[in-house]
Amino acid sequence: MHLIVGLGNPGASYARNRHNIGFMAVDDIHERHEFSPWRSRFSAQVSEGRIGSSKVLLVKPETYMNLSGQAVGEALRFFKLNAADVSVIHDELDLEPGRCRIKRGGGHGGHNGLKSLDAHIGKDYRRIRAGIGHPGHKDLVSGYVLKDFPKAEEPWVDAFCDALARDVELLLDDKDSDLNSRLNEATRAAQPQAKPAPDAKPAKKPGKAQSHIRQARGPTAKQVQANVPTKGPMADMLRKLLGKDQ
Repeated sequence: MHLIVGLGNPGASYARNRHNIGFMAVDDIHERHEFSPWRSRFSAQVSEGRIGSSKVLLVKPETYMNLSGQAVGEALRFFKLNAADVSVIHDELDLEPGRCRIKRGGGHGGHNGLKSLDAHIGKDYRRIRAGIGHPGHKDLVSGYVLKDFPKAEEPWVDAFCDALARDVELLLDDKDSDLNSRLNEATRAAQPQAKPAPDAKPAKKPGKAQSHIRQARGPTAKQVQANVPTKGPMADMLRKLLGKDQ
């Protein structure tokens, strides 16, 4: 049996929080595959089913995020499993929104849910990390993760959950790299494309500039003629000087 654990907080007020992306993903897996109805067990909501040839227990701890390991530990001891039989889906501050990464073992990075899991089952479990970005300062983290995803990010969140539910069998076959690629392709395709900046108003066309050669030659005969007076005292003087009619 393999445990797929989604991290989050129970209750409708937390349902669309950034911190609850693990619950969202597990709900999509439950909906897409043939699983039993959710029931309370091991201080969690659990559901049993099969994905491909693998028997799977979906787990959503009801202990709140900071005590997630308590629920998962209860389930592991009951089924006589170990941390290597667990995959955990959770939010990740150190990845940009929509970026995904799968790894086994490692540190908790300050994530309270992972801290609890490390304490109860050890570190040798698989982590499916869904990037949510960082608010910029550690003092802002708590409020940031407990806020709902903004509407602009909902497309990639839905794409992540849908792709994981569709391709979760790759996880059970230890094809982490393939699954990671599928998840990132899905979230990237769902990200809004940056709109090109609106065109600036075209500058007024400058007057036709003369080349240096033309400037050196001076005005053309046509230009000179256009500027020569044909009437008045100046015109009479020019006729005398040039000896011809203008």
